[in-house]
Amino acid sequence: MAEDVKPTRKNLMEIEDRIDLSERGHDTLEQKRDGLIMEFMDILDQAQDVRDQLESDYDTAQEKINKARAMEGDVAVRGAAAALKEHPEITTQSKNIMGVVVPQIESSKVRKDLDERGYGVLGSSARIDEAADAYEELLESIILAAEVETAMKKMLEEIETTKRRVNALEFKLLPELNENKEYIEQKLEEQEREEIFRLKKIKAKKEEEEKAEEEREAEAKAEAEALEAGVAESDD
Repeated sequence: MAEDVKPTRKNLMEIEDRIDLSERGHDTLEQKRDGLIMEFMDILDQAQDVRDQLESDYDTAQEKINKARAMEGDVAVRGAAAALKEHPEITTQSKNIMGVVVPQIESSKVRKDLDERGYGVLGSSARIDEAADAYEELLESIILAAEVETAMKKMLEEIETTKRRVNALEFKLLPELNENKEYIEQKLEEQEREEIFRLKKIKAKKEEEEKAEEEREAEAKAEAEALEAGVAESDD
């Protein structure tokens, strides 16, 4: 509360410095928030495209695997899947988007040639190859979706955190500081008026004392002159 602040010029200067710093911080956070929102909107558009692609790749993969099962049988499909020797490798790095660290997922050995799948060219069919191609493409979409969705989540969290800081400065700290500033300024003005009034009273009293002193001196001088005049007359 403003009443808890001592109305001194030192405190006034400190509060003015805090207001200046808080306003600059508020402006910086607002710019960061707006920039984050723009970046988030770009990622959101990308996420929508990735989701659409993921759904399309999933439908295609399901269609291909169902055809392979229907034509080749579950045993042949499972045997082809079990023959895989080299599994995809996932590595994660990080990148910075306006101060927000988001993951960057990289994958290798997802796409494979026919001779890299392990089941052999002669031991499979075109339908199994198509299903494998579809699932490799689906896996790439899943990896990209994981990267984009995680980035979007982290950006949204940072936006919310930044918004709370902006609101705390705008609706709590700055109003309190300005209230304290106004309170101190009012109190200092009151003290200044009281001091001026006190000085005026002191000046008036001093002037009265000086006037009274002058009157006493004048009376004393008049009495001395009268006394001198009386002595002179007696001598005559």
